[in-house]
Amino acid sequence: MPEGHSVRRLARQFGDVFTGEALAVSSPQGRFSGGAALLDGRTMVAAEAHGKHLFLHFDNSLVLHVHLGLYGAWSFGGDSTFTGASSIGAHRRVGEQEAFGDPDDDGSAPYAGPPAPVGAVRVRLAGRHGWADLRGATTCETITAAEADAVLARLGPDPLRNLRGDAGRFAAKLRSRKTPLAALLMDQKVIAGVGNVYRAEVLFRRRLDPWLPGSALPDGDARKLWRDIVAVMTDGVADGRIITTPPKYWRLDGTTAAKAAAAGVPVPAKSAGFPHGDDVHFVYKRQGLPCRVCRTVVLIAELAGRNLYWCPFCQQPQE
Repeated sequence: MPEGHSVRRLARQFGDVFTGEALAVSSPQGRFSGGAALLDGRTMVAAEAHGKHLFLHFDNSLVLHVHLGLYGAWSFGGDSTFTGASSIGAHRRVGEQEAFGDPDDDGSAPYAGPPAPVGAVRVRLAGRHGWADLRGATTCETITAAEADAVLARLGPDPLRNLRGDAGRFAAKLRSRKTPLAALLMDQKVIAGVGNVYRAEVLFRRRLDPWLPGSALPDGDARKLWRDIVAVMTDGVADGRIITTPPKYWRLDGTTAAKAAAAGVPVPAKSAGFPHGDDVHFVYKRQGLPCRVCRTVVLIAELAGRNLYWCPFCQQPQE
């Protein structure tokens, strides 16, 4: 499931390519025909993300609300001018794909419009220079601004917004429950946008026992956990993928990340891009392998319906 950083990138993409433009909105699949008709021909005025929820605002005070869930994805296409922030320098994107026109096209040729839909396209947004197709989303609905506010009110603070007081609100929500930390981090009412990868990685980075009750975590440690989540998710927006390990754990070859050089780690002159897939996480999907820090075997268990990965030595319960 796309985590909060991917949805934030999607909001940026929509904002860059569609803000201020009247859009043709349709439902090629037919399942969203009523909602699409309410938005067809209206101007998109803003795009925002909160956690895993995307909100596209239109000039008639209606909102397209999308939650991708496990199988949802947006695809974008258009001419060479149809690009946005999330399309620039992205190594890997979850929940979004792009298919642009001829890279040598200077935009002077007439735009022929979007191609015939492929597959079960729930909703299509089309503008002057490109289109966006949504498939497989858990939630796709046209709602009022008041209904969008009600959705937001049910969600916890978003680390990528990191508003004044959010750290305290997160700490209070966490410490008010006796539920294990690993379950609380997946509760979108406690914190919005954290998924299975960030859950496992930030608990390891803070050396926290996944089964520690939230009520047992000191306020200061809860605030440090918030700050670390803010840091790694902000990096995720910039990188287009989740990288939670520092450069010293990356193998240095022709695909090493430019971030390594920026961090002072020597790299070959030709190196650019990102670290190998095996280098980017401490414990996520590394069950049976030695911990990168202590060499203890990483374990796996099911918690809150999802696989949890942790190091039993680095994250052992504190007496």
